[in-house]
Amino acid sequence: MTTPGRGLHGQVLETLGPAITAGEYPPGSVLRTDELAQRFEVSRSVMREAVRVLESMHLVESRRRVGVTVRQKSEWNVYDPQVIRWRLAGADRPGQLRSLTVLRSAIEPVAAGLAAKHATADQCAELTECALGMVAHSRGHQLEGYLIHDVAFHRVILNASGNEMFARLGDVVAEVLTGRTHHEVMFEDPDPAAVTLHVQVAEAVRAGDAVRAEHLTREITVGALQELDILAP
Repeated sequence: MTTPGRGLHGQVLETLGPAITAGEYPPGSVLRTDELAQRFEVSRSVMREAVRVLESMHLVESRRRVGVTVRQKSEWNVYDPQVIRWRLAGADRPGQLRSLTVLRSAIEPVAAGLAAKHATADQCAELTECALGMVAHSRGHQLEGYLIHDVAFHRVILNASGNEMFARLGDVVAEVLTGRTHHEVMFEDPDPAAVTLHVQVAEAVRAGDAVRAEHLTREITVGALQELDILAP
């Protein structure tokens, strides 16, 4: 049953989306909008709106005379931040985290090297501010505060790369970092070595040292994978 205070179709999505990504509705399953509308106690127009959102994520497709069909996992828009969030909430969280962290390890070091070549003075200053914010929140179990600066740091790196494709991955990286924190796939305090590496990346970018910026960022992503081996094997 839905509760007031949020968009009705959004409330439906918060239940139906995770159910699809968790495999409760396997690929090929046919969803009857009339039945779902009754289940969620919403109108058919609200249900259709929810289905349109799921279609935009390529989780389902509407077929005439068939209904709404769950698509194959290989067809899902796995870069959609909401899809990432739903998958991280499911049973395959370790696999999803590893997949996304491998993606980060392929993209972010290169982005950091490019940032060292293209970052503006304002971006360099913002990067330094983010790194210092991470340091300030790295002790005393302040993971939520740390997360804010960590997400901002990596967004700046991707944006400062000057590559629009990298920049669009900011939301993906944000979901990975947020998911690790909210699902407690983090130590109570961040690894001091990782915090120091972020400060050093900011320094390398500001100094225009592309080789060092790329190398240090690769160390960050390798460390993130090693943490997953311990916390989400």
